[in-house]
Amino acid sequence: MENQERPEGERRAKEEYAIVLDFLQNGYPFDKRPSHKKTPIVHALGKEHFTLLELVPKPGVTLQPNEEVYIGEEKREKIHHISGKLPMDRLTGTASSELNHVIEDIVKKNEKRFVEFFNKAQPLTTRMHQLELLPGLGKKHMWEIIEARKDKDFESFADIKARVKLMPDPEKIIIKRILLELRGDDKHRLFIER
Repeated sequence: MENQERPEGERRAKEEYAIVLDFLQNGYPFDKRPSHKKTPIVHALGKEHFTLLELVPKPGVTLQPNEEVYIGEEKREKIHHISGKLPMDRLTGTASSELNHVIEDIVKKNEKRFVEFFNKAQPLTTRMHQLELLPGLGKKHMWEIIEARKDKDFESFADIKARVKLMPDPEKIIIKRILLELRGDDKHRLFIER
């Protein structure tokens, strides 16, 4: 739903787990309050919907980049609460540099989910297809993918590359697309929740 209120009863997809991008033990450096009043802050990326989040850890908890933390509705071991969504331009330098690696890792570990996108992608309009939203894919690749998947579904990124001539690396274009969506560079969303 584009920039509209969600109907009663329809809920946003919530993240269950997040990957730590940065842990600010003493809170934000620009926070002018005395040290004892500052709250530790965690910048994290949701594993399922790629939501950038600001988290507050439980007292005494120390976290490391790339650490997975539970943030769902049940009892949380390390996270006290979720402060809210975080725009990409508010990420710390460390969080920004970790972001690519974390996304790459999630895409690799969930290859089947992203290969399924190539198998199920549909037209958005009569002139635009979801596949064309992937960086480096144009009409020619789109039609080759559609034709190849008619014979049989793709099974892996390697299978896509083998069956589609001159195909850019499918894993890399998925990662680029996720980063593009996180930056808000395109109104269409394939992989992240608004």
